[in-house]
Amino acid sequence: YLKNLEDLRQLPITEGTPPVRLCDIAKIMESVGPSDIRRIGQKRTAIITANIQGRDLGSTSAEVMEKLREVEKPREFFITLGGQNRELTTSYQSLRFALFLAVFLVYVVMAGQFESIWLPFLVMFSVPLAFIGVILALYLTNTSLSVTVFLGGIVLAGIVVNNAIVLIDYTNQLLARGFSLSDAIITAGSVRLRPILMTTLTTVLGLLPMLISRGEGSELRYPLALTIVTGLSSSTLLTLWVIPMANYMFSLLITKATKK
Repeated sequence: YLKNLEDLRQLPITEGTPPVRLCDIAKIMESVGPSDIRRIGQKRTAIITANIQGRDLGSTSAEVMEKLREVEKPREFFITLGGQNRELTTSYQSLRFALFLAVFLVYVVMAGQFESIWLPFLVMFSVPLAFIGVILALYLTNTSLSVTVFLGGIVLAGIVVNNAIVLIDYTNQLLARGFSLSDAIITAGSVRLRPILMTTLTTVLGLLPMLISRGEGSELRYPLALTIVTGLSSSTLLTLWVIPMANYMFSLLITKATKK
């Protein structure tokens, strides 16, 4: 880190023995220049810039704002964070909309496939099961919430429903053949277990190099791979248990409501 003017003078420019330093090719001195007044929207503005090292932008910005709220200032003064923090906030808003849009489009497709407005809700129940694993993985690995994590969540919204679709669709086929509800659910789980596990395993193994790589650009690839791998894994394991039970209870409720 450059703490003073002397550190700037001793800044190495080229490697070698001895290295060429900035003071060897330039004369560095302190001087006094004209003051300038910045205005944004006809209001006087002071701009303070800083770089972040070793921490994520989101948590750093939140901590900075928390400290700034403790500072006593005149009523007409106000403080805002701009730059990358403003871009990050805008990106989060766009990604939240994209996530809800993805979930809605998946629902529309499934409603057309099942010809029902209720069964898609049962299938969509596998989406929060995925985020259980994602939240746990982010906490255990101390990975902050970022744009790439949101992108992974959007991808998960379209992937994790596949397992539930396979189970419920095959259960409906067995019911149409005359199976009882409990027999259809048990048979569908046992018959579709291997295809579900194989599909999940191939996806996880395909993302494994992205997850374990630590080369250049890994800070962008790692959160995306971590989100998809852990979300898909937890959703698959929980779907095999939760979705059949939810399907059984849902079918019983529909049957009772129809009889009434």
